[in-house]
Parts: sequence; C-alpha cells; structure tokens
Amino acid sequence: MSTITSNGYLENLVQSWQRPPAASLNWLDQLRANAMESVGTLRMPTTGDEEWRFTDISPLNRLPYPAAYPTAELSLSAGEPYYLAETAHRLVFVDGQFAPELSSIGDTTGIVVGSLSSLMATHGEKIAHKLGNLAEYRNDIFTALNTAFLRDSACIIVPQHVSETAPIHLLFIANQKAVTSYPRCLVIAESGSKVRILEDYIGTEKDAYVTNTVVEMSLGSNAHVEHIRVQRDNQQAFHIGNCTVSLAPASQYHSISITLGAFISRYNLNILLNGEGAECTADGLALISDQQLADTHTFIDHVKPHGKSRQLHKCIVDGMAHGVFNGKIMVRPHAQQTDSSQLSRNLLLTNKARVDTKPQLEIFANDVKCAHGATVGQLDKEEIFYLQSRGLSDLAARNLLTYAFGGEVIDRISIPSLKKQLEGIVLARTQIS
Repeated sequence: MSTITSNGYLENLVQSWQRPPAASLNWLDQLRANAMESVGTLRMPTTGDEEWRFTDISPLNRLPYPAAYPTAELSLSAGEPYYLAETAHRLVFVDGQFAPELSSIGDTTGIVVGSLSSLMATHGEKIAHKLGNLAEYRNDIFTALNTAFLRDSACIIVPQHVSETAPIHLLFIANQKAVTSYPRCLVIAESGSKVRILEDYIGTEKDAYVTNTVVEMSLGSNAHVEHIRVQRDNQQAFHIGNCTVSLAPASQYHSISITLGAFISRYNLNILLNGEGAECTADGLALISDQQLADTHTFIDHVKPHGKSRQLHKCIVDGMAHGVFNGKIMVRPHAQQTDSSQLSRNLLLTNKARVDTKPQLEIFANDVKCAHGATVGQLDKEEIFYLQSRGLSDLAARNLLTYAFGGEVIDRISIPSLKKQLEGIVLARTQIS
C-alpha cells in the first residue's frame, strides 16, 4: 500500500486500521483489505478538483479524528424524540455500531431486516453479492474509507412480490466527539417488491465529529423503493454521504433528501437506470444558516431506453451560509425516448448568503425529451406586496413565503409524524424576527 502523506486526518485513520490475519480472511475481510489498498492510492479532494471546487473541506484535514470505538450503552431515552409511530421496524446504530437494545424489529414475515452481523449466517451469500459492489470505492476516498472500516451495516432484503407498507426507520446516532463513524446500509429490493426506507442522522454531542456514510440499493424489475434521507447532525459536525442506487427494468425509485445540520456536509447521490422503462424521482431541500456549507451532487444515468427521471432541489440559505448543487443527467447512446427534467431553485435570505448551482445535461441519444433550469434569488417583491395587500405585515409575508418555499419538498414526505416534525423545524428556522 502506498504511503499516505497528504494530511493528518488520513494518516491517523490509516494508522488505526488493523489488517485481519491472512489465515482467517473471509469475503468481508478481503473487501475491507481491498478498500484500504484503494485508500493508499487516493487523496483527499481539494477545491482544485472540478467536483469539489465550491466545497472546501480543508478544515477536515486538520482534525486528527480516529475511527469511532464501541462505547458504553446509550441511554434508552436518547433516541426517543426521533422514534416514529408509523414504523414497522427500527434499526438504531450508535457511532456506526448496531444497538439492539435501542432497536425494534417487528414481524419479519416475508422480509429480512437486521444488522450485517446478525444476518451473515443466514443471508451472507446474497449480501456478499451486493455489499461493496454497488458503491464504487476504488475512485472515491470517502467510500474507500467507509468500506475499509466497515464493521456493521443495516441490511434490508425484500423478497420477490413482498410489499412492506410501513416505513423502516434506520436511525444513526453520533454519540462521541472527535471521532469518525462509518454508518453503512444495504437494501436489496427483489422483483415486484415494495418498501419505504427512512435514513436518519442525529447527534447527541455538541462538539465536532465526522460521519462518513455509504448506502447501496439494488432494485429488481418492477420493484418500488421510497427513500427518505434526513441529515440533522449538530452544526459543528462534518457529514459525508454517498448513496448508489441501481434500477432494473420498470423499477421505480423516489428519493427525498433533507439537509439541516453539519458545519460542512456533502451528499453524493448516484442513480443508475440500468433497465428499460426504469423511473426515478429525486427531491431535495437544504435549509442552512450561519456559516454552514451544504453540497449536494447528483448523477442520474439513463443507460436503457424509455427511462424517466424528475428532479427538484431547493436551497434556503441564511446568514453567511453556502449552498451548492450540482446535478448531472446523462443519456447514453442507446437510451432512446428518455424523458428527464431537472429544476434547481434557491432562496437567499441575506446579502451574504451564497449559492452555486450547476445543472448539467449530457445527451448522446437523439430521440429524447430533456429539460433543466436553475434560479437563485431573494423573495419576490410582488408576492410580498400581494400578501401585504391582503392584510399581512411585511415580516409576516416574508416568513410565510419562505416557509412555503421549503414546504413544497416537505409536503412530498409520506410519513405523517416525520412530515410534522420537519414542518416544525422549517417553520422555526424560516421565521425572520
């Protein structure tokens, strides 16, 4: 493995990694070892890299944060404010480690839900076929690190033609300061299946920590997956997320991503429409303030014909915060009759707030219907005047319009109690005093 000299953060992590004995290597140990070999050939991104030119993560390089270690059990009440009544199953991970005492797994007739360690004996072969094979770790330093330090993972397997109507809640709690945790999730939705997944990140610490998460989803033909992601780490934290979704023919994937927390956050969503007639919807909302930086990069790859994609991403930026959105849509040469649209809308609440948005279309087929657009601005004066003419004060009109701007994405969440929680957060954080 190459010697790593780029920064103290990487050096400290590599030094804390322990190579498993060669005599006892299984497929998971080999996956970890391969990923660490990739770490040795990669470097931390800088603003000199095109994909990171708006997102300066150099503060992370100065943090000597080792991998999180198992700690004493978390209080049973620590996660209760985030529990949802509608969920069928709740898997809780603390600093990347499964916490069975905080989890609740209901009737699993027809569906497989659990941690990697608990399912290895019964479903190891199926898991081994997907885990680490969807998210590309050879060219991404953060995915490589997550894979190298992979200890446990949330695993959901939905067999053919099985439908789980109640949402499955994956709650990842950061409970230590000055460490890096590596949450992981694998979802296998076989043909004709249907499932709703809530991926939820919170922190109990007020000090800085790093969360580096990887999610892999495989959708079989005619499978339907709704994926809600909520990131609400504290505003000192660093959060790096990577999600890769592979769609088979006629499958449907709906993503809703809500970004509220972290000092610096980056979310990469890669959707591969590998089957004919596959469809996806990707909605997102970033609500940030003070000096937060929230970066969302998406890549929707139309590989086969008759694919359909819809994307709406919004940023509400207050204070001196910085929102970034880069949405790339590619239509491959054989992906004829693709129907794709993308819209980036951004609201600046102060003169010092900043948004960099870059919608991209790369089309290599000639029979397609594709469109994209982006707007960045402040509240519409005519809309404010209209509300004032109906009796609202200037302040009330601004608050109402700001809340409505973010509420468009929140309204698309299908879990009532979560929707109510987020409506309260958006309402509180969009009120101008």
